[in-house]
Amino acid sequence: MTAQIRVLVCDDQALIRTGFATIIDAQPDMEIVGECGDGQAAVDLAARLNPDVVVMDVRMPILDGIKATRLLAGAGIAQPVKVLVVTTFNLDEYVYEALRAGASGFLLKDAPPAQLLHGIRTVATGAALLAPEVTRKLVGQYAARIRPEGGAGEVPLAPRELEVLRLIAEGFSNSEIAAELVISQETVKTYVSRILTKLDLRDRVQAVVYAYRRGIVV
Repeated sequence: MTAQIRVLVCDDQALIRTGFATIIDAQPDMEIVGECGDGQAAVDLAARLNPDVVVMDVRMPILDGIKATRLLAGAGIAQPVKVLVVTTFNLDEYVYEALRAGASGFLLKDAPPAQLLHGIRTVATGAALLAPEVTRKLVGQYAARIRPEGGAGEVPLAPRELEVLRLIAEGFSNSEIAAELVISQETVKTYVSRILTKLDLRDRVQAVVYAYRRGIVV
């Protein structure tokens, strides 16, 4: 039997928190290991309960979801936890800050339950949950903040891998990359996996930031 995905839900609104927990706990492949109403409690509970995924609100008392995400999944964290940020606020700034803090995905609270469950499963596998169109929008608005730290020539990738990385950074999905390079989606997945492994990156979101920091795309 496949191990269940252990989920911690953090939201300061009890009704929403309970609703999420009820939906998640009803799934045969998931279990709720804890609930809390502020970011600090999420950090403390995660350390004790070791969840696979934390479903995190943004605006909360004591410690907001962005700061909590940074403490759970940010740079330098020895054992990062996968965080799925879910909020009512469809503001690009929140998306950017959440992803920069280490979140693996971003959803709006008005998304249907099936989308929430898909998001949790996606993040649990180690993949990032961010629609290509959202990536494009973020890149367009915030890429200027990511200062290049080195030249593309320093990147330990083969030419084809570098090409795939450029397309990832431009917000292309796997199917779009496959069409652009006239290769199969399975081949694209292989390239993406190799890129993440070679560059020691967790997911596609980190790959986008890496590409901009190295000046691979501008």
